[in-house]
Amino acid sequence: MTQFRRALLAAAVFPIAVLSPLAAGAETIQGAMAKAYANNPDVNAARAGLRATDESVTIAKAGYRPQISANATAARSVAYGVNNINGANGFITSDSIGITISQQVFDGFQTLNRVNAAEAGVFAAREQLRATEMQILFSAAQSYANVALYQEIVAIRKQNLAFLNEQLKASNARLQVGEGTKTDVSQAQAQLAAAQALLAAATAQLKQAQAVYAQIVGEQPKGISQAKAARAGIPGGIDSAVALGMKQHPSILAAQHAVDAAGFQVKTAEGSMLPGVAIQGSAARNYGDPSTFSNPRTYNSLSIAASLTIPIYKGGAEYGSIRQAKETLNQQQIKVDSAQQAVQQSIVSSYAQLEASGAAISANKQALSAANLALSGVMEERNVGQATTLDVLNAQQQVLNAKENLAQAQHDSVVASYAVLTSVGGLTVESQHLNVAEYNPEEHYNAVKDAWFGLRVVDDK
Repeated sequence: MTQFRRALLAAAVFPIAVLSPLAAGAETIQGAMAKAYANNPDVNAARAGLRATDESVTIAKAGYRPQISANATAARSVAYGVNNINGANGFITSDSIGITISQQVFDGFQTLNRVNAAEAGVFAAREQLRATEMQILFSAAQSYANVALYQEIVAIRKQNLAFLNEQLKASNARLQVGEGTKTDVSQAQAQLAAAQALLAAATAQLKQAQAVYAQIVGEQPKGISQAKAARAGIPGGIDSAVALGMKQHPSILAAQHAVDAAGFQVKTAEGSMLPGVAIQGSAARNYGDPSTFSNPRTYNSLSIAASLTIPIYKGGAEYGSIRQAKETLNQQQIKVDSAQQAVQQSIVSSYAQLEASGAAISANKQALSAANLALSGVMEERNVGQATTLDVLNAQQQVLNAKENLAQAQHDSVVASYAVLTSVGGLTVESQHLNVAEYNPEEHYNAVKDAWFGLRVVDDK
């Protein structure tokens, strides 16, 4: 084999990894997930939504606390047939200022159940936030793998283009010395044009993948290389994966907390039919016009009253509210079953994809090795007149297909591994050892759950 042919064959089979060295400051898939966890606006919006849900507990607890209001009145009236100190009719002035305090003593346990329902709603919202965080982490891992895949495909197709350019040059050279035909040249030109189109398509796919990456992670991809499939947290089989998902997946836990909240809402509705006891106290200072009557008109007043309310009939609304709450509870219980089925389907699907991609990697490695050997043999046969240029081009196409299939299988393995983690509810900052501060929802909840006053909100993402 001549030195030229050796170089040509090396260009066709040389590992792609050499063509795409890691840049300085290369990004890892864990780094991309950490940045998405810290900066993605969807995650930050979900955290703000959870903080808003935290306030529902404070609002519900207001039923335990006194209601205080200040009041002031100013009245002017005309009096007829009433003698003032001057013995004539005139205006009567009546002003007052005061304060009223009301305290609900018993409301049929409605406040208690509203607080319990609000707390269950907070727990459900926390699980929903966890599901959002896991989905963003998965999207970051997937977008990273996509960028790596299309970078590799672009490199493969550039390499293929270089090989075909050399084939076209060689076909023209053989034509000039009478060893080849115009058909060989035309076939090489056609294959070269097709390769240019494939490269343009791969370049467009790479740009699209980079745009998605920037949207999810928050910055442009730099130094991306194909990652390895996740290993930490991957269950040993589908059965154990399903069992783990049923236990810890946030969508199932959120649905279960929603059932708890709906149950407390039923009790709240039933409490509206129980008696209620309230106490109200007031203090006021009343002012009159001293020129109007002979007796003083400025005085203080204090009052305290207890009231017992026994509901008898409210037009049927109370019964409708109870039935409505019970149907809502039934709906939430059904949603638990739906969530469990969805999680099971997702686990089985992602785990099957993980196993299939592993088998595909092994098969495509063998296919690539065989395709490289076939290309080498066909090129030798062409050199001794036992094969044509078309045979060489077809063999090179097999090499190209095997390389791209292997790259795709490696990509699928990475994505499927993180999909399995997501489907079992295990893709977290802790499980993947991400270098980012984990968001703690309890900090805000503990700060506001018993707050009586305050307008400032937590300045946090």
